[in-house]
Parts: sequence; C-alpha cells; structure tokens
Amino acid sequence: MSLQLNGTTIEVDNEGYLLNTDDWSPELAAVIARVEGMELTDERLEIVHFVREQFEERECIPEMRTLLKALREKHGKEIATRKYVYKLFPYGYGQQACKIAGMRKPLKLLLDL
Repeated sequence: MSLQLNGTTIEVDNEGYLLNTDDWSPELAAVIARVEGMELTDERLEIVHFVREQFEERECIPEMRTLLKALREKHGKEIATRKYVYKLFPYGYGQQACKIAGMRKPLKLLLDL
C-alpha cells in the first residue's frame, strides 16, 4: 500500500502505518488523519507532536501514562484523562495517534493502558 503526497509515493503497511518513520511530515500527518476519517485539529496535533518528540528523544513510543502526565503538567488534570484522549482518537492512542505520528505499528498495544 502507499499514500500520495505532493506527487511522492509514501509506502505504508496493509494497516496504513509508515514503513519508514523518516517519511513523516506534518503534511503527511494530515493525509493520514484524513484516511483515518478525522480532521487534524490543534488538540490532536499536540499529541501527535508529543509522540514524535518522545520517539526522537527516547527511540520508543510513549505509553499513555507518559502522555497523560505531560498533558497534566501543561493543561491541568481536567484535560489529562483517558476519556479526553479517546475523544480525540476513538480507536485508541496506540492505533490512531501513533499512526498519524508516523510510527510503525506498536508491537504491544498496551500503550493505551
């Protein structure tokens, strides 16, 4: 499978995850979000950028609790909830947020715990 962006073919697996994380760009994130049937809002983009930053710093995808801690520090406890994250990514943080952030499919989808 593949995605098209500005005349360039981007290879993805059969579930739509990038095969090469270096292919990611904010423009491609918007394309992936559209394929997922969602608009890439500022709230979603904040989480996508957090996933990218954590991956670049630690070479691993952050677990949900790490994301919630960062949201709590930035926005307070009202927003730092699983309910908020699932409102943004109804099929799960591990499935949708990581896909839009250009990550390969997580080996363990326990990221949502």
